[in-house]
Amino acid sequence: MSETLKLSHNEPHDSSVAARLNWLRAGVLGANDGIVSVAATVVGVAGVTNDLAPILVAGTAAVVGGAVSMALGEYVSVSSQSDSQRALIEKERQELRDDPEGELDELAHIYQAKGLSEATARTVAEELTAKDALKAHLSAELNIDEEEVVSPWHAAFASAIAFTVGAILPMLAIIFPPEAARIPVTFVAVILALALTGTISAKIGGSSKRKATIRLVVGGALAMAFTFAVGSLLGTTGIA
Repeated sequence: MSETLKLSHNEPHDSSVAARLNWLRAGVLGANDGIVSVAATVVGVAGVTNDLAPILVAGTAAVVGGAVSMALGEYVSVSSQSDSQRALIEKERQELRDDPEGELDELAHIYQAKGLSEATARTVAEELTAKDALKAHLSAELNIDEEEVVSPWHAAFASAIAFTVGAILPMLAIIFPPEAARIPVTFVAVILALALTGTISAKIGGSSKRKATIRLVVGGALAMAFTFAVGSLLGTTGIA
């Protein structure tokens, strides 16, 4: 085998790599949600009062509520997706049992439509069918891998963990500094964290690091500024 073929064989072109990248991107986005939403909550409450107790209560509630909400949302979303995938897999399995010859012809036509000659397409279809007919049809027709159907529970736990990890930063930033430095330290810590996660998400997605970072930093800064302004206004007017 030539060196070129060896390199090509070892390159990560399979769908599992794309799936792992999607999971990593989702984890970064979940962490971003935790950073921004919890930071906005604790900064908003800090605009009302300097007392650490209500800030901690609000922050903890935001962490727990946000993590549960993220988990539930991801569970429902992935459940719908996995149910659809499993239904398609079962439908394809049944079609292979009922009409194997017709399915073989269909697979050959798919490869012929992609540019292979009729004879080559037929040979490819026959060889793939002999090896794993269901896998061949799922890949060619639906771009699905039976072994990579995502578990809703795994997605829910991963989403909740990512959110919680992100939420830890603003909680620590608001708790440990002296009273006068709580809000400035939280602002700086959150901005730096968002710049980092923006860079990571852009690198994963192959997009512009500058644009992704600016979007996140500006969005996070505005969220904290607005909630702090609202908290300060409520504290001044005595509504809170």
